[in-house]
Amino acid sequence: MMALSFAGAYITAESETFRLEHVTLGYTLGGVLLVRVVWGLWGPKYERWSAMWGKLRGLGAWFRALRSGDVAWRQAQNLFMATAVATILLSIAPLVLSGLAVDQEWTGDWMEEVHEFMGDFMLSAVLAHIAAVVVLSLLRKRNLAMPMLTGRVPGVGPDLAPSNHRFLTAVLWVAVLSFWFWQWQESPQAQVASGTSWVLPFAGKAQSEDDED
Repeated sequence: MMALSFAGAYITAESETFRLEHVTLGYTLGGVLLVRVVWGLWGPKYERWSAMWGKLRGLGAWFRALRSGDVAWRQAQNLFMATAVATILLSIAPLVLSGLAVDQEWTGDWMEEVHEFMGDFMLSAVLAHIAAVVVLSLLRKRNLAMPMLTGRVPGVGPDLAPSNHRFLTAVLWVAVLSFWFWQWQESPQAQVASGTSWVLPFAGKAQSEDDED
């Protein structure tokens, strides 16, 4: 859901026609991040922030090993993947908050530049993550992307997560789809489609200028 929200928001970023979709997907991305934060605190132990931090703590030891010439390249692959994921997650908050500031017109044009920079920065992290998945899949001769979708890894071994939490997945989707529907209902397009009369904020000003002419 994070991937779809970011991809859709990035594609519609430069279009005034799809501004509503861009804003809606941006808010969705922020909402899913909040869910991920909670999940990282009270979810399964392999999804908690402590597990990710445990992987990232190996960066210092790896760089020290690099200087000594005793490099564990398989560990480097895992560290790169963990760093890419952490970078993506950390970039979502400033991306969404800067977008909120632009949408609500809390600041000047400079915030738009910040928002665009954060969007490009996160895209770079996403592309690096995708490239790492592709390269490591080729090196290890197995599809590393599929477990991200199914939650399962081929081979013999214990189940690390006893449940796929289908109920929570359904609740999350219902919440997202309800938010999208509410956004549409509040939009000018929906007002026109339903036949409800409404006036643009600048309509009165335009009429006054016509009267003066």
